[in-house]
Amino acid sequence: MNMLEVFVSSLEEFQPDLVVLSGLHMMEGQTKEMRQKRLLEAVASISDIPMGVPVHLELASMTDPELMSAIIHQQVFPLVNSVGLNEQELLFLTQAASGPHASLASWNGVPDVGVVSDIVFWILKEHGRTPGKASDLTRIHFHTLAYHLLVTVDGYWANQVAAVAAGARVAGTQACATQTIDASRVFLKAPLEFATSKMEEASTVSLNPHEPVSEWHRDGVTFHYTPVLVCKDPLRTVGLGDAISAEGLLYSEIYPH
Repeated sequence: MNMLEVFVSSLEEFQPDLVVLSGLHMMEGQTKEMRQKRLLEAVASISDIPMGVPVHLELASMTDPELMSAIIHQQVFPLVNSVGLNEQELLFLTQAASGPHASLASWNGVPDVGVVSDIVFWILKEHGRTPGKASDLTRIHFHTLAYHLLVTVDGYWANQVAAVAAGARVAGTQACATQTIDASRVFLKAPLEFATSKMEEASTVSLNPHEPVSEWHRDGVTFHYTPVLVCKDPLRTVGLGDAISAEGLLYSEIYPH
């Protein structure tokens, strides 16, 4: 955590376009008191990041619901502009915060797109920048093996189609350790048709190979979905989530507010 303070104090010097944070899950092994202290220190450091520099938080697997709940509620989520997470982290998050589909014990195969979109929508509505909420969170990049979902509050981000497609492309190339997608080494695992919600009247989306990024809207929030060409025999899987989120951020544009 001291590194975070040193890092933030040096931001003025090298003036980054974006800050990416990770590692909050490493607090799990500490005592409750130490964790509380560290989390407050992290919040203070994140608060010191200059206005106008977007902040992305990459989550990692956790087993302590108290820590996850604290990250959501104790000012971490409202301080960052963007969050990246996978299906384990998303399900654990909704269980820890009693969100939608919290009774779901685990995913059965490929995570249901409607369930995922309900939870992500709830995160942005409850903890994002919506009317009456003092929060900077406007973007969530969800990645699972079969597909990716980039969800944004309207009016804050642009170029989402390219961003979600770039994240999916790097998942295929990095896992197979190739420069470009090798069609003979990948396969499609994503559903060819799905409902966009399990909680309200939903539209049905069918996969169009000519326009693989699907888009839909829900009460001021826009969803961009793309299937992933999954590597049959992956050579590299460590850090794949980081690579996906980084690539997506590289193509994302944030409007100045």
